[in-house]
Amino acid sequence: MSWAAREAGRAVLLLWLASLAAFAVIRAMPADPAVITLLAFNQPLTDEAVAALHRQWGLDRSLVEQYAMWLVDFVSGDWRRSFRTGEPIFAEFMHRLPVSLTIGLGGLAVAIALAVPLAEAASRRPHGFCDHLLDALTLGAQAVPAFWLASLLIWLFAVEFAWLRPFSGATVERMILPIAIVAITGIGPLAAVYRAGLSEVGRSHYFMVALGKGGDPETTLARHGRRYAAMGLAAALTAEASWVIGGTAVVEIVFGLPGISQFLVESLAMRDYFVVQAYLMVAVAWMICVAMAAQIARHWLDPRERVAAP
Repeated sequence: MSWAAREAGRAVLLLWLASLAAFAVIRAMPADPAVITLLAFNQPLTDEAVAALHRQWGLDRSLVEQYAMWLVDFVSGDWRRSFRTGEPIFAEFMHRLPVSLTIGLGGLAVAIALAVPLAEAASRRPHGFCDHLLDALTLGAQAVPAFWLASLLIWLFAVEFAWLRPFSGATVERMILPIAIVAITGIGPLAAVYRAGLSEVGRSHYFMVALGKGGDPETTLARHGRRYAAMGLAAALTAEASWVIGGTAVVEIVFGLPGISQFLVESLAMRDYFVVQAYLMVAVAWMICVAMAAQIARHWLDPRERVAAP
């Protein structure tokens, strides 16, 4: 069996297990979505009204029937309608997904572009300015909440300097600060992983042999260390990129951007079953795609992977 067939089978199995988990977890949440909906729209809370919504949404059937009907509809492209908005969920996702991807992938792209030269500068001069800056960014990514950083940047660039209009400006202008926040939180961890790879190569025997043959330290490290460090960076990117869908929730809410994560938070409050189930399926599918892309990158970067491949 080829690698592609094995990975496709594994992906299908993971998606099916994710659908079971999503259905079970959502149904275990307290409160009845019909009751919440009636209260939210100031409608009379009667047994007849609750039963009518249950029939309309198919919640009056057994759990096995509900799951089977939802799964068949989901695979065929009918993701049902939102309890809260009454709009088709698939159309909502297609409208909102580009916003989340722009923020997440844009922030990661900026983080990589800054992390690599920062890590190389830090590895060339240990305990220098770049090395301390990298440590500060790594610690800050873990210690500073995203909503606090967002509030600080809004106050600094929109109020004090009045350079940006993050709430009323054009689409590109509204995206600058959200992308910057994702990038700031990602630079430190990514650069630390890349620096660790360069440092490991710098301590290796083959690097010392290359220097003994008269090689320039910086040129030799760049030649032998970048590919090895890139493998570690690819592994770190797998974890970072996996949360592109879902990891931008705070940024989307603070800046009022109509992304998929904001839609999820609003739907959770209303116990919007079909929206949350669709979100979890999309998130798992995205993580599977990221993991497969990372595996392909490791296969290309590491000669040992190509030798071991069937």
